[in-house]
Amino acid sequence: MSELLIPETGLVVLVGISGSGKSSFAATHFGPFEVLSSDFFRGLVGNDETNQSATEAAFEALNFVAGKRLEAGLLTVVDATSVQQSARQTLIELARKHDVLATAIVLDLPIGVCLERNEHRGDRRVPPAAIDRQHKQLRRSLKSLRREGFNRTHVLSSPQEVEETTISRHKLLNDFRDQHGPFDIIGDVHGCLDELVLLLEKLGYQLDRDELGRPRDAWHPEGRRTVFVGDLVDRGPNSPGVLRLVMGMVAAGHALSVPGNHEDKLVRALRGSKVTLGHGLAETLEQLGAEGPGFKRKVQDFCSSLISHLVLDDGNLVVAHAGLIEKYHGRASKRVRAFALYGQVTGEKDEYGLPVRYPWARDYRGQAAVVYGHTPVTEVAWINNTACLDTACVFGGQLSALRYPEQEVVAVDALAQYAEPGRPLESPFGPQRDPGVLSMEDVTGPLHLKAGERGTVRLSAQQAAGALETMSRFATDPRWLRYLPPTMSPAESSNRTGFLEHPDEAFSYFRKLGVQEVICEEKHMGSRAVLLLARDPKRFGASDGWLGALHTRTGREFLDPVAERSFLERAHQAMDATGLWEELGTDWVILDGELLPWSLKAEELIKGSYASVGAAAVAATSASAMILEQAAGTGLDVSALLERTRRRNNNALAFRESYRRYVGDKNEVRFAAFQVLASEAKTYENLDHGWHLKIGQQLASQAPDLFTTTSWIRVALDSEESMAQAVRWWEELTDSGGEGMVVKPWLNLTRGPKGWIQPGIKVRGREYLRIIYGSDYLEEENLRRLKQRATDRKRARAMQEYLLGLEALRLTAHGEPLWKVHQMVFGVLALESEPLDPRL
Repeated sequence: MSELLIPETGLVVLVGISGSGKSSFAATHFGPFEVLSSDFFRGLVGNDETNQSATEAAFEALNFVAGKRLEAGLLTVVDATSVQQSARQTLIELARKHDVLATAIVLDLPIGVCLERNEHRGDRRVPPAAIDRQHKQLRRSLKSLRREGFNRTHVLSSPQEVEETTISRHKLLNDFRDQHGPFDIIGDVHGCLDELVLLLEKLGYQLDRDELGRPRDAWHPEGRRTVFVGDLVDRGPNSPGVLRLVMGMVAAGHALSVPGNHEDKLVRALRGSKVTLGHGLAETLEQLGAEGPGFKRKVQDFCSSLISHLVLDDGNLVVAHAGLIEKYHGRASKRVRAFALYGQVTGEKDEYGLPVRYPWARDYRGQAAVVYGHTPVTEVAWINNTACLDTACVFGGQLSALRYPEQEVVAVDALAQYAEPGRPLESPFGPQRDPGVLSMEDVTGPLHLKAGERGTVRLSAQQAAGALETMSRFATDPRWLRYLPPTMSPAESSNRTGFLEHPDEAFSYFRKLGVQEVICEEKHMGSRAVLLLARDPKRFGASDGWLGALHTRTGREFLDPVAERSFLERAHQAMDATGLWEELGTDWVILDGELLPWSLKAEELIKGSYASVGAAAVAATSASAMILEQAAGTGLDVSALLERTRRRNNNALAFRESYRRYVGDKNEVRFAAFQVLASEAKTYENLDHGWHLKIGQQLASQAPDLFTTTSWIRVALDSEESMAQAVRWWEELTDSGGEGMVVKPWLNLTRGPKGWIQPGIKVRGREYLRIIYGSDYLEEENLRRLKQRATDRKRARAMQEYLLGLEALRLTAHGEPLWKVHQMVFGVLALESEPLDPRL
């Protein structure tokens, strides 16, 4: 019994004359959708599988379908005679076009067997002369078949061999999707052994040395593995030492590696090919010569065995030396290997005589994160879900590693400069522009925005377009638009009768995720607001006399310029009086809070919608109730209708009372500061909410006419008494007309077993919700329908917005260019542009 190996994905061409049993072989070993039969396609295009006049159209259709299957990464088997080289060449070119491997399976049975089988085929018999012609073409083909471009060629020469053959499918060599890490991906080493040892030790690896004290392996006590992005050799002082360590780690299963262009050239040199001994290759060969022929042979074998790229972690991570565009992920061809080793070049030379590389990462929109090296850059940065780790260690920069899946960068400084770069090092973002200059490329979707080490947020072109419309028309100056608060997810629908939202569900959510303590903060009857105060206008690119900004959660200005100036002046005075500038060690600060009254922002909404609806509802139900009362007085039985109308009238009055609570004096503006977001070189998401609220209380104590305090209660989720006390507090708050509360983890930014936990869950009161859902929302049939809402998408969006906001604050605090901050803020607004369930 023989076993034929074929790739899991790729093209299989069955070759054989009529009567050799190709169709039976295909039906035995492959799925019905995997096999594309020329006879079947003749039937599709000509209504007759034996219609030879339809052959050209049939193969045109077959090749089209085969191309679509290969494009989708599906195994595709072509069942046709394929005894002519021209027919096979068309299929080989199709495989090359889609960068897949082509396998030929030849059924070279004796012609007598095929003629005998043909006699028993009934209406599908082929003329014997045609079979004889096919047989002669096949005999000629066997001499050249292996040179035509097939990755493998299998020849079966007898019916018994065909009968006993089995097919085994194997993964492509680059398929490591079943390996999930965690990984430490290390950039271009270039012979810098000392820096590599320092980096591995910094990452927590334990080194094993040989009898001469040379490192030959490294392992991590937590089971992490390294992945090297290639260019292990050349230019640096100890290429053999780097190779010894990396080869040992790979052999022990502690590391993976892809080849770099320098390894590719080294292999050719070791094989005796004529190569240019530049860019450090001559020194590497000299260093290897001192190690002896045995070591050189091991190096040649090792570098020759490296696969062009690795697809890891269910396809979510791709490692290639020079990067890889999405359509090449998991593919196998010469051009895929060339791209992985050398990148995408334009064919031009720059002023330094070096190839001009096309910036493929700027156009990358794939789901998999692509980590690579090859092009020395000044820093590791994420560009559209790609990251270059070559931070020029050999040129005196750093040797960098990316911890995956944490996506944390760890680096060590070079101990010396070992070589001169061929061209000046560039930023990973390309030639640097003025930090304050914004570009449409930054905000034109689709986008992959990297929220630091906390993950990547994808934006569609539609989301980006919606945000661009809002930001360009309504938002405040982007120089001081440094943060937008995330949307707030409500609690899940309450199980209690007569309640849409209740604290029980919020407590349950956090308790399930392992949170032990939460804080319940009063939800003010105001609008979410962000307050930026700055002593030094130049820090934000503003003119002298600029004090800061106050804007809504969608980036719009709250106040007219005169009113805003007055507000900011008083806020500065409060900061001075409390000594908070000194306490925080900063000359600027961003505060999160609510601005009261709500009518300051929503006056038109109240007048144009709520007031008109409320007036109409009260008038209509009052008049209806009066008429029904008169009818009842005449003896008509309208009691049920009258009761319902009176109830609706009470609901309308309650609706009017609810929105009226939000109408206030625009000359009595108050800011409830409940969180300090950022200041110079600092962000504060890791401090508990008690600390944040204390800052708000300090401001309110010094300027009660401008700042107001936030009521709150701390709750232990393992105590029924503590939770019951919080419920009573919420009931008192909402029964007296308050909006509700927000439940947050006491420790602020919190990570649970499956990722980051929601920063807050809002629980709104029964009467406030009339404004959102209408005066009659508490009617049983309406409430039942409203409770069928799902919070999953809302919470997913809230978390994405929160993480982007935190990254915007981090970038601002550390003085990163405005355009980087702008991308994050823009991303929050883009997520807001997508509609969700209106019941949320």
